[in-house]
Amino acid sequence: MSRAALDEAARFIPGGVNSPVRSFAAVGGDPVFFTRGAGATLYDADGRGYLDYVGSWGPAIVGHAHPEVLRVVRMAIDAGLGFGAPHPLETEMAHILCTRVASMEKVRLVSSGTEATMSALRLARAATGRDRILKFAGCYHGHADALLVQAGSGALTHGTPSSPGVPADTARHTEVAAYNDAEAVERVFAERGEQIAAVIVEPVAGNMGCILPVPGFLETLSACCDAHDSVLIFDEVMTGFRVAAGGAAEMFGVHPDLTVLGKVIGGGLPVGAFGGRAGLMERLAPAGPVYQAGTLSGNPVAMAAGIATLCLTGEDGFYAQLEHLAERLTSGLQERADACGVALETARAGGMFGLFFTDRGPVRNLADVEACRAQDYRVFFHAMLDAGIYFAPSPHESGFLSAAHCDADIDRTLDAAADALRAVRKAR
Repeated sequence: MSRAALDEAARFIPGGVNSPVRSFAAVGGDPVFFTRGAGATLYDADGRGYLDYVGSWGPAIVGHAHPEVLRVVRMAIDAGLGFGAPHPLETEMAHILCTRVASMEKVRLVSSGTEATMSALRLARAATGRDRILKFAGCYHGHADALLVQAGSGALTHGTPSSPGVPADTARHTEVAAYNDAEAVERVFAERGEQIAAVIVEPVAGNMGCILPVPGFLETLSACCDAHDSVLIFDEVMTGFRVAAGGAAEMFGVHPDLTVLGKVIGGGLPVGAFGGRAGLMERLAPAGPVYQAGTLSGNPVAMAAGIATLCLTGEDGFYAQLEHLAERLTSGLQERADACGVALETARAGGMFGLFFTDRGPVRNLADVEACRAQDYRVFFHAMLDAGIYFAPSPHESGFLSAAHCDADIDRTLDAAADALRAVRKAR
């Protein structure tokens, strides 16, 4: 069924998919076409169920089709799909975000993570009067031109870390350093700190697998930005409300000037946001001269879904349970890999995790990721898929758990993984 569905889609859609990460180019075969989800399970066009560790790439933190989220969405739909005018749910969402993100005093709602990062950078450049930005190899911040320089996610998977169509004059304003290399950051600032408008970083890199910051890395970014009046931007599109109630900033105790959000705050519907200090945010039109606008920004249906999702994540023990499941999953996978002689490194942060088939030790940056054995992941992925367990169809993506997962799901996954890892060893 998936082959026929892909052939039909490819007649009208480039590559048959509307985002490169949905293809199976990195693992081989045809992408699965899903028609519905419930809890921790996705169902394909043939009705087969798969235990899901992709979670719509992060938003499905309370599981698919949660009854409370669906209830409020139906209410919002009955009231109208959108108005292009202020709506009370926008204010409610803004209040939740500013309450839960310690460094966020004001926030602007948009429709995608790409739009949010692009707008945050424009604001930082306007505030500093500078053009140059610093990003990190393998970190993905959406597909705006200035950010498609040594990017991660789909660009990394498909071997095109810099996309054709990005003007050279745009790319020249982007400095790139290795993730987790604090000394490289200090050198860049020592040489041209007065030119740097902003540093943008995934505080937990999630688009080249799940890579945690080494001690002192985020602190160095903050110190360098403070010393040179540059703007520190945390891209928490993936980690926001995923790794902790206040995101990665809460987890690591480092608070940026601007934070970019997405995924979870839309409950599965298109959304993005960026916010930070009031003094910065008040530069945005109509309060200030920095222009940013969006017809569907703060869409009431997306706001309803996001508010319901965020309220559910605020329940007692929510994040402790996600961490418990992530620890059981990653430690169990590590134990089974060790037992059958397959080199594997795992990482986790809250409800997200990463798997790296490598014998080089802990994975800290893009160079480490690129040294991993992609073929091992391909074998593992397809063995798990055959067992009805859906991991990301790329070795360069994070996995995600939800509140709908349970210990029995982890047990089932680990049982299947033991066979999958033996298949990896046999295929070598």
